[in-house]
Amino acid sequence: MSKAVEKVDDATRDFLDNMVETMHAMNGIGLAAIQVGVPKRILVMDLGKGSSRYPDEGQGKSSPLYLINPKIIDASEELSPYEEGCLSFPGQYAEVWRPAKVKVQYLDYLGKEQVLKAEGLLATCVQHEMDHLDGITFVDHLSALKRDMIIRKVKKSQRLKDDDL
Repeated sequence: MSKAVEKVDDATRDFLDNMVETMHAMNGIGLAAIQVGVPKRILVMDLGKGSSRYPDEGQGKSSPLYLINPKIIDASEELSPYEEGCLSFPGQYAEVWRPAKVKVQYLDYLGKEQVLKAEGLLATCVQHEMDHLDGITFVDHLSALKRDMIIRKVKKSQRLKDDDL
């Protein structure tokens, strides 16, 4: 479980910048601090730049969002499906149903309180990344059969990589 950030300072902003750089290097659109081994309630997203998986989402310009201590304060009852993937499960994708719209309260890059109203891919991404902060991954939203299949594929892929070393 990730811990709340007490103070947004230069060290926090340096970490945020490094997270965005890491996310872009991995061709992702979202990254939670816990995914890089830091158990803090921090996540970054950048739908503006797009990715190979979602090339039409952005116009090629980086437009990172920095969310510190994010908290969902409202969510629609309407659900929508999205074919999700995750940097923690390379090459694996599955349909996950989540609230179609969410409102998220958070601290921004400068430590100012903000509210984000999100729908579509942005809503999916923010919920996906916030799950990481609570130790949940997208496969936890799947049936046991689908989850086990993805985990087996990831383990097999890792064994093949290890054999190549």
